Order: sequence, then structure tokens, then C-alpha cells
Amino acid sequence: MWIANGWKDYEVIDCSSGEKLERWGKYMLLRPDPQVIWDTPKKDKHWKKLNGHYHRSSKGGGEWEFFDLPNEWSITYLLPINKKLTFNLKPFSFKHTGLFPEQAANWDWFSQKIKQAGRPIKVLNLFAYTGGATLAAAAAGASVTHVDASKGMVAWAKENAVSSGLGDAPIRWIVDDCVKFVEREIRRGNHYDAIIMDPPSYGRGPKGEIWKIEEAVYPLIKLCAQLLSDKPLFFLINSYTTGLQPAVLTYMLSTALADFHGRVESNEIGLPVSSNGLVLPCGASGRFEGK
Repeated sequence: MWIANGWKDYEVIDCSSGEKLERWGKYMLLRPDPQVIWDTPKKDKHWKKLNGHYHRSSKGGGEWEFFDLPNEWSITYLLPINKKLTFNLKPFSFKHTGLFPEQAANWDWFSQKIKQAGRPIKVLNLFAYTGGATLAAAAAGASVTHVDASKGMVAWAKENAVSSGLGDAPIRWIVDDCVKFVEREIRRGNHYDAIIMDPPSYGRGPKGEIWKIEEAVYPLIKLCAQLLSDKPLFFLINSYTTGLQPAVLTYMLSTALADFHGRVESNEIGLPVSSNGLVLPCGASGRFEGK
């Protein structure tokens, strides 16, 4: 498992009964997590000292209950290349805060690859959300094209870039349906040295386009293969969908990128649980590394 164990401003303190107890900076949040199917004793004192609790509804969705939590605050993350990223957090609908901390395991990996490449690197980040991967790539010296269908998420990512001292970095901010953007880039003849994608299990594009990952992800990987340069540095895909296990990601990348020289490795990603030394699984990632 690839474990995001470099955080100072974030930790999973404990998890039990379908929920995880987290520290985001100095604030304690309790949020649902479908992986937490165990019922262990809640011994840590922070279970009773919450700043926010997301209650899931039996009808779907849910709502936040706040106890002395600001509308917005920030945390930082230090990459292994000695660059600090700053993320602006704000709880919003469907339990999210604007950051997936487990992805730091991937930021560490590809920021070092970009830094050590010894050549200019162009990165395409699809389904780019609030820009964690975009900022890690830009901090390492890459020029990045950041694509997300949500105008609000792209605006949030820009705020994170400014907070991270990357407001003037070579980042193209694009609000678009990711599949349609890739198709247009192929027609334009554009190429990238690295591609990152974090597709949702289910979603809608800006014009109501329906996305179902099981049906759409492999065709998109094959499309993206047409955008890779002659010597690609890496291709990273993340999955939070239960059916897409690491071995499935390896199979897709290995077949879709068969024309390129490199190796593929996939694994679960996870976060350490500070109260017991165990690891909370948080999805999977597939990595192609060019040779």
C-alpha cells in the first residue's frame, strides 16, 4: 500500500462505526467513511471534542453540524522536493472539505519524478478538483493544464495556487468536460509528458453529460494515450470506485499504453491512523512510469 505519511497538519486520529475522526490543522472533524465497517471502542478524548460532524441521512446525502468551526481555514503540506503547498479548506455539501489528503502519496511520487526529469515537463490534470495534484506538479517545475467541469472548483484551485505562492506558475485553468477537452486536444495535435486523472464514479459535465466510470474510463485512457509525447514521464489514474481494484488499473494502463516503453504498478492508497498504528484504505492508484 502507498501510505500518505508525510502530513503534519492532518491526521486520522481514529475510526469506528462507519466514521473517521480527523484533525485538519487544529480542528477536529467527524465524517462518514464506508470503508470503516468495524466497531472498535472510542477511547480517544477527541471523539467528544469535535468542531464539526457530518451526519449522513438515511435518505441519501446528509448535513453538517458545526461546533466552533470557521467558514474557511488553511493547512499546509511539505513536498519531498522542499516546496510547501497551502490548501484553503471549507466544509461543503456531501461531507467534503476540498482536499483528499491520501493523494499526498502520489504528490510525493510524481513531484520527485518531475524535479529529476532534467527536461521541461507538460502535465495534463483531468478531473482536477481543487488542484492538489496541479500544485504539486507546478511546484516541481512542470507547466500544467488543469481541467475540471466545475467552475467553482477551478476558482477554488486558483485560490490554492495563490496561497501556495504559485499564482504566476505556468498553469492553464480550463472549465470543460474532460472527455471533450481531450478530444479537442487530439485534433489540435497537442501532447503532454504526463497525465493525471482522478475520475468520479458518477458525474455530470457542464452540459449534463453523464459519466459512469466503469463504462467511460478505459475509452478515456485510450484517448489520453494519443496525447502522450514520444517519451512520457508518467501516467497516473486514481479510483475511489470499489469495483476498480489495483489489478484492474494495472490491466487498463498496461493495455492502453502498450505502445510506450515503461512499467505499470498499482496499489491501494491509505492514511495512517495515529491511535493504533493501522492504516485506513482510501482507494487505489495506478502508475505508469516511462523508461
